[in-house]
Amino acid sequence: MFQSFDVTSTPQFGRERADGLRASFDALGIDGVLVPRADEFQGEYVPASAERLAWLTGFTGSAGIALVLRERAVVFVDGRYVTQLAEQVDGTVFTGGDLIGEPPHLWIERHAPKGFRLGIDPWLHTGADVRKLETALAKIGGALVHLDHNPLDRLWTGRPDAPLGRVVIQKIEQAGILATEKIADMAEMVVKAGAAAVILTDPSSVAWTFNLRGNDVPHTPHPLARAIIHADGKAEIFLDARKTGIEEKAYLTQMAEIAALDSFGARVSALAASGLSLMLDPDHAAFALADRIRKDGGTVIEAPDPARLPRACKNPVEREGSARAHLQDGAAMVEFLAWLDRTTPGTITEISATEKLEAVRIACGERLQNPLKDVSFDTIAGAGAHAAIMHYRVTTESDQPLEAGTMFLVDSGGQYVNGTTDITRTVAIGDVPAEQKRFFTLVLKGMIAISTARFPKGTRGVELDPLARIALWKAGADYGHGTGHGVGSYLSVHEGPQRISRAGMQELLPGMILSNEPGYYRPGAFGIRIENLLHVLEAASVEGGDQTMLGFETLTFCPIDRRLILPELLTEEERAWVDAYHAETREKLTPLVDGAEVKAWLEAATAAL
Repeated sequence: MFQSFDVTSTPQFGRERADGLRASFDALGIDGVLVPRADEFQGEYVPASAERLAWLTGFTGSAGIALVLRERAVVFVDGRYVTQLAEQVDGTVFTGGDLIGEPPHLWIERHAPKGFRLGIDPWLHTGADVRKLETALAKIGGALVHLDHNPLDRLWTGRPDAPLGRVVIQKIEQAGILATEKIADMAEMVVKAGAAAVILTDPSSVAWTFNLRGNDVPHTPHPLARAIIHADGKAEIFLDARKTGIEEKAYLTQMAEIAALDSFGARVSALAASGLSLMLDPDHAAFALADRIRKDGGTVIEAPDPARLPRACKNPVEREGSARAHLQDGAAMVEFLAWLDRTTPGTITEISATEKLEAVRIACGERLQNPLKDVSFDTIAGAGAHAAIMHYRVTTESDQPLEAGTMFLVDSGGQYVNGTTDITRTVAIGDVPAEQKRFFTLVLKGMIAISTARFPKGTRGVELDPLARIALWKAGADYGHGTGHGVGSYLSVHEGPQRISRAGMQELLPGMILSNEPGYYRPGAFGIRIENLLHVLEAASVEGGDQTMLGFETLTFCPIDRRLILPELLTEEERAWVDAYHAETREKLTPLVDGAEVKAWLEAATAAL
């Protein structure tokens, strides 16, 4: 199995470990220290050896940061993790903070004492993070102290070793563009920026550029590696040699110099000492790197990671691969949902349903000769009131049965060599109250609005986000997360810079893949989310129109639970969309699903409203 389940959420060790950190403050000349979830690579997922926040506090969510002061400690999380934080963290040691409304820099400005000296490990914070902290501390006469070592690491006994996941070549049949072409394109960007080289610090950018994949962190198949691309087209890649076999080493040698990962810092210092100008993304690179370049005599040219936008705009081969991966994943979802419908309410639990879904994905991958490489994130499987916890993660303690008269929300995805999937379906377990059906239908209206949107070139995600919310707004409701995030091509399931949200400032461009996932959550009662993935493409011209228009094409095919839809709340156009979507789902997936019983279920689940 790719997914594990926490055995217990009982808080442990919090006071002992926080006090251990505090014991180092005087020697370090600080009054507090930040412990982020991030590692030196600033990725969403981190290896076990970098789970510092979890070791200190017990909190295992994917986003958070702890601020430990002499007399108190705060763990900042966003709205997805408030409930999880309360379950996992000792509330007598750590209080909860708001990562969005009052992140650490604002909290420090408002609540820290005058003259507060804050210590940070500069490898765990970006340049953008450091600027915010410096500004906040200046307002209270404080100072930011860049520590030459991480005091937590000296306390962490039994710390796991750094990962040594083997790298594999992402073949041209999946990548679509040769790595040598990508490197040449990136070198041109370096020249245009007036730099000598660009430093790639995001492992997903390194993986995409060199057509490599890895196995160093959970659920995201990139190797923990760095790279430097020079203006003359020369390339260097930094990774542990133990991760490469003969084939991979020979492949990389054709296009780059290979060096040990631990030599990366010295190499950057040498380039800086030559007085070179180096491109660096301040939003994604560790502050320590920019600081080193400047101190060693180089110049930092701040610019977006040049692999980020090309990586987001999938080429035709990547788009075709993603479409095939989604059909396979849709077939697995159909087999799972058909099984779920055959079970007796109350006899299966959130964990057993999660295990069944993963087993079906594995079996489907074997049958269709495209193996499941991993789940793309830890499955969110919320029964009843648990579905109201937006990013609920079941534990052996919280595991509960799927009872009649409730809804079950399952948000999951798979990593396949030809694509990354992410799908959410909320389904009825028996008959559910009409109020829940009403909100399900309102969420569906928002999902349809995004699916059918046509918009002029230059439109950003922030401008589309209200389309998904209008039906809920009219009912006096909303949801507290973005409508959609970018998705990689056998890379991160959460990929930027594209997104559909209140903060979605990136122009949407052809080839981008995004999720479409409006929801509604009533705490303590029920939760709803419906999610498909879409890709952006040029839309057919409209007679009489004079603008170049874009639109979306749906990648995800899987029935939407008709039992939860109130057709009278849908417009004629919305009903037509549901029927057409279900007809296409039936046509595409019937040849892929296994067994007459499953085919019959699919036929019924996709019948016209």
